[in-house]
Amino acid sequence: QVQLVESGGGLVQPGGSLRLSCAASGVIFNRNVMGWYRQAPGKQRDLVASIASDGFTNYADSVKGRFTITRDNAKLTLYLQMNSLKPEDTAVYYCNRLTYRVNWGRGTQVTVSS
Repeated sequence: QVQLVESGGGLVQPGGSLRLSCAASGVIFNRNVMGWYRQAPGKQRDLVASIASDGFTNYADSVKGRFTITRDNAKLTLYLQMNSLKPEDTAVYYCNRLTYRVNWGRGTQVTVSS
C-alpha cells in the first residue's frame, strides 16, 4: 500500500506561499528524522529541509529563512510552509524519512511563475 502521500502543491506567483503536507505510516514516522526533498526536471532530487523527532531542524541554504518544516507526531504528518517563493523553487516535492528511506511517493508539484 501507499506509504507516503504528499499534497498541497500548486501554481503560485513569485512572493507567494504554499503549505505542503505529507501523510506517513507509523513505522516510517515514529522516532525517525523526516525530510522534504525536491526535484526539478532533469536535475537531482535534493534534500531541502529535515526535522528530528524532537523538533531539531536543518535547511538547505537556498530555502533558509523562507521555508519552515514541522511535524505532528500524533497525526503522523509532516509539513513544509513555503513563503517568499521564487521561480527557482519550482519542482516536485517529496517527503521521506532520512533514517533508512522507503519507496518514494508521487510527490506534489510546486510551480512558481508570474
